[in-house]
Amino acid sequence: MKQQEDSLEAGTPLGTLRLQLSSTPRGARLARTLAVQQVMEWCGDPYDSDTVGAVALVTAELASNAITHGRLPGRDFRLTVLLLTGAIRIEVTDARPERLLSATAPRPADSEETAGRGLALVDAYAARWGCVVCDAYTKCVWVEVSCGT
Repeated sequence: MKQQEDSLEAGTPLGTLRLQLSSTPRGARLARTLAVQQVMEWCGDPYDSDTVGAVALVTAELASNAITHGRLPGRDFRLTVLLLTGAIRIEVTDARPERLLSATAPRPADSEETAGRGLALVDAYAARWGCVVCDAYTKCVWVEVSCGT
């Protein structure tokens, strides 16, 4: 497992997509769809490529966590997708800074559990990832997925 990091430094992006989305299941689905479309445009990868698949899974998990655990009534979440040299960075910012991820690596879920595997999947697909409190009102969970750009 990769070590979770607390840094938001991403270097100079070659491309950026930043959207404010509703903290609803529809907003989470839209986050995944738009992130995948943007990465396919930037990288020229087909839908079934490893990079696009990793971006789809990671974005879906982070957006789902934002609407499930980071939601406050009337507050949206923000999706940022950055094209970096050699990586795609996905950032999801929500309105619950007091609900930080565990300071340790994600724990694997027992086979009997029906939830709790999401961050283990993120860890498996991520080159690096972490969570940082941005200010008194938001936190950002970020993931970098390796790609050939």
